[in-house]
Order: sequence, then C-alpha cells, then structure tokens
Amino acid sequence: MRYSGFQVLKQALSGHKGWGRAWRDPEPQSQYDIVIVGGGGHGLATAYYLARSFAKARVAVIEKGWIGGGNVGRNTTIIRSNYLLDGNEPFYEYSMKLWEGLEQDFNFNAMVSQRGVLNLCHTDAQRDAFRRRANGMRLNGVDAELLDAEGVRKMAPFLNFGSARFPIKGGLLQPRGGTVRHDAVAWGYARGADSRGVDIIQNCEVVGFRIENGICLGVETTRGYIAAAKVGVAVAGSSGAVMAKAGMRLPIESHVLQAFVSEGLKPIIPGVITYGAGHFYVSQSDKGGLVFGGDIDGYNSYAQRGNLPVVEDVCEGGMSLMPMIGRAKLLRMWGGIMDMSMDGSPIIDKTDIGGLYFNGGWCYGGFKATPASGMCFAHLLATDTPHPTATAYRFDRFRKGLVIDEKGMGAQPNLH
Repeated sequence: MRYSGFQVLKQALSGHKGWGRAWRDPEPQSQYDIVIVGGGGHGLATAYYLARSFAKARVAVIEKGWIGGGNVGRNTTIIRSNYLLDGNEPFYEYSMKLWEGLEQDFNFNAMVSQRGVLNLCHTDAQRDAFRRRANGMRLNGVDAELLDAEGVRKMAPFLNFGSARFPIKGGLLQPRGGTVRHDAVAWGYARGADSRGVDIIQNCEVVGFRIENGICLGVETTRGYIAAAKVGVAVAGSSGAVMAKAGMRLPIESHVLQAFVSEGLKPIIPGVITYGAGHFYVSQSDKGGLVFGGDIDGYNSYAQRGNLPVVEDVCEGGMSLMPMIGRAKLLRMWGGIMDMSMDGSPIIDKTDIGGLYFNGGWCYGGFKATPASGMCFAHLLATDTPHPTATAYRFDRFRKGLVIDEKGMGAQPNLH
C-alpha cells in the first residue's frame, strides 16, 4: 500500500481497519546473495539501496533485537553537513541531499525539518576557526553563513549574551541543517526495503562467521546458519564485539553517549543550537520537548545508559548557554553506544577476509550519515568499488598515515 492523503481519508472512513503491516516478519532462508548484519538505520538503508538502486533481490537484514531499538532510536536526530576536511565534507553533503528527497523516495513521513544548525563561537580564535570551516564548506558547494553577535541575537534572543566568561561573539549557521524523526527513518527504510523483497529478520543474533580458506561463507545465528555470497556488517557501537567473532580487531572503541528530553513546551528553539564553550547542543522536537546532549562518557562501555558526571556536565552547559532551561522538567534520558574511531571519521571498506565488508566508526556522525552510508555501502557491496564520496573511508588509512582528523584530536577516541 502506498501512503497518501487519499489513503488517510479512506482508512478514516473504515475505522482504520484496512492498514497492512509496514513490513513482513519472514523466516530466514538458508542462503542469500547478500546478508546485512545490523538492522539499524545504516543496515536498513544499505538493504534499501541494494534493492532499489542496484536491483539486488536476494538480500536479508539480520537484527539481534527489534527494528528501531538500537542507536537509530537513541540519538538527538540532528542532520548537517558542516564539515571541514575534503574526506568528510562531500560525503556528508551527499547525505544531506539524500535527506532532502528521502520522504518522497521511500514514501514515508520521516519528519525532515530543515530549520538550521547554528554553532556558537565565544572567542576570536573560535570565530576564525568557524570562518575557515565556512570557507571549506562553500568550496564544496555547501551553504554556510557567518553571523555576528547581533545576528545570533536576532535568531535566539533568549541565549546568555551577558556572560562575562563566555560571551557570544557570533556563530556559523547552516540553514539547510536541522532534525529528522529518528525511529521514523528506521521504519521508512524497513518498509521500503521490504516492499522490494528484502527479508528483515528480527530477534536473530549473529554468534559467529563461517570462514574457510580466508573466505566468509555466511553467518551463524541464534536462528541457524545462513549462507551468503557477501556479508556486510553495520552494527554501530557493537562493531568491535561482532567483528571479533571473525577474528578481527578494529581501530575502534565503544563509548556511551547520553541524550535527554524535557517536558513538552511551546515553540522556543528556532533550530539546532550548539554551545561553543562546552559540549552542549539542543533542539526542539515536534512534540515540544527540548532534545539535548553533550559529551560521551570517557570510559569504554556497551551499556545503553550513562553516568551522573556527564549528566552534570551537560546540565551545566545548558544552564550557562540558556539559563531558562533550568525551569524545564526532564522527561527521560537514554544512552546510545558510539563506535569511536581513531581519527573521528568512519570506515566503509572491504576487510581482508573475502566476502566480508564493514561499515562503522561513525563516532557522533552516524545518524546524519544514514542515507549516504547506506548508499555508499550498497555501492561497495554491489560493485566491489568504493562510492566516489567514500573513497577516503578505508581501513588502511591508519597504516598509511592518511587519517581524516576532523577535530584535530589525534588518536584519542574519547575526545572525538
């Protein structure tokens, strides 16, 4: 069934009894051409583009839990392409362009809202760095505007402009940035992939890989062995644990990133605002809740929960930037598992094991990269060549010294 305004009216007249299931719940087949391990946004997007753009019919997505239960439903929903380095900026701009046509593409309301992303600066050096970033963006054809303090005040008069320690001197605005409903992205890709013949197999955990003579022949799961000509792994924060089952050690650490949602409020925040004097970012959901977050926890963990020192740090940043946030009541909080790479940039590449491919190391950038990540991983799986926007995302860049150090933090994943 294709969703439309006409269908909404038709189903309303029949008591909404005619809606079909969004996707099937099939039993796993014994063999597929391509198996995608991981039913989050990246895995589902990969399967969708394999079926839609590369006409791959015998594809399965294997998810250990349920669709929407992992990181794709545990983030702060921000999309942007305000990157600096050539290895990243074209890729994230490609993702932004895919976001802009996504809802029409897969016929699902993902609530794409391009209200702008504003990064605040508080020092002269930070303003100079934003000017450099803005120039880098424009050289890659990306929208970027530098605002002075009055320009920021016009957009967000409620911010703390009078702070003696962290005065707001301006900001870098990407008008096309914004937010997207996170779980709707998973549901839309799942529905789109299923309608093109992809099997989405939930509650099916990979417990091992069958590898013979350096070739991956398939995956061992809690629902039996599944053979595949190619296996693609896209499991976000679980990357290290899953790839260890294939005997691989990745240049990745897993850390928890917490996020928070306040009670519903009247419209306050015009778009996405990030604090330049601390790691704090905030936007407002369509239901009125303030969605905000900060730094990752500094220790390695696979737990989908955080700790109180980070909660305190995030709240301090929020209060410093916009003191009125102290009057809002916190509704809920959660943690997602970030796969932090050694240079803060992702990996989309073949492994040294034949037939085994990897997509991970997204750090903070995973959600905003979902469409491009799926398309580029599908391109790699279908053609065995990297997509033009993802040629830098190779494993061997760490060995060759070709790292993409977007934040200049070096090999410290907890700082990216």
